[in-house]
Amino acid sequence: MKKRILLLGLVTALVSGAMVGCGGQKPYPKAGDVTVIVPKAPGGGTDTAARGLVQYMKPNLEGVNFVVTNKPDGGGVTGMVETAKAKADGYTLGLVTVELAMFPHQGKANVTFEDYIPICAPIAAPAALVVPADAPYDNLDEFVAYCKENPDQIQVGNSGVGAIWHSAALAFEEEFDVSLKHIPYPNGTADIAAALTGGHINATMADPSSFKSQVEAGSLKILGIMADNRSAIYPDVPTFKELGYDMTIRAWAALVAPKDTPSEIVEQLRAAAKVTCESEEFKNYFANQGIDPQAIIGEDCYEMMQEDHAMYGELLKKLDIQ
Repeated sequence: MKKRILLLGLVTALVSGAMVGCGGQKPYPKAGDVTVIVPKAPGGGTDTAARGLVQYMKPNLEGVNFVVTNKPDGGGVTGMVETAKAKADGYTLGLVTVELAMFPHQGKANVTFEDYIPICAPIAAPAALVVPADAPYDNLDEFVAYCKENPDQIQVGNSGVGAIWHSAALAFEEEFDVSLKHIPYPNGTADIAAALTGGHINATMADPSSFKSQVEAGSLKILGIMADNRSAIYPDVPTFKELGYDMTIRAWAALVAPKDTPSEIVEQLRAAAKVTCESEEFKNYFANQGIDPQAIIGEDCYEMMQEDHAMYGELLKKLDIQ
């Protein structure tokens, strides 16, 4: 009996030593699929960001195969709610967008930033004031003066009432005490760009990366960006803040886990995301897509989501937007 016990102890020690030598069997991630729910349609900026992020994260989580699933119904509500209600085991993640900061105040969804644990935000695109290249104003102050001289005549394109870029235009009206005419383009920035270059509208306030090709072609120009810092894509364009106006409007997308996901899993995901977002390969991929890459990780991401939840709550209430 004593020999058997000694032998069993020896075998156990050898097996344990072998596991340590090869790094052991990590409980997470096990080899297999991790579903990533994207609350937008395939092919758009959010979808592109999601697919790029998980493509470059994959080598940093050995054995994981990310599977992107698009759930755009309800303006993104369906996908965000499904992520919040998913099993909190690290094998279902999701992207949430800035609309998450707006939906609860509009009565469109019963989820908030508190229903998730943020991993990272690879994009946080600011609103930019974009106008036709031949417009009779070349800077922000000239545009504001033109708006005051022509109340309710300046047509500004956006993607619909209550959407992020519509909110940016409303915040602009509030800041500068002007009255604009809002023109909805439900199909998004491609239609807005066509309307701008065709002279059908006077301006838009939207993600500047969406108009990169038209700006480079000389058909559109950007008068200012609503951000704390200048854009890496448009380093010569001033921010509203440096021009004396404290306006920050941003459209972010964040990779999140359901709120009860174990901390050890969250930390592994955050570590992989940090390495990914800070890599030159990833930055170059985003830059080639016309996206200004960000690396807003963990608690910094949570603070951004919390700030925007409060800011949009106040803005939407003030402007009486439902």
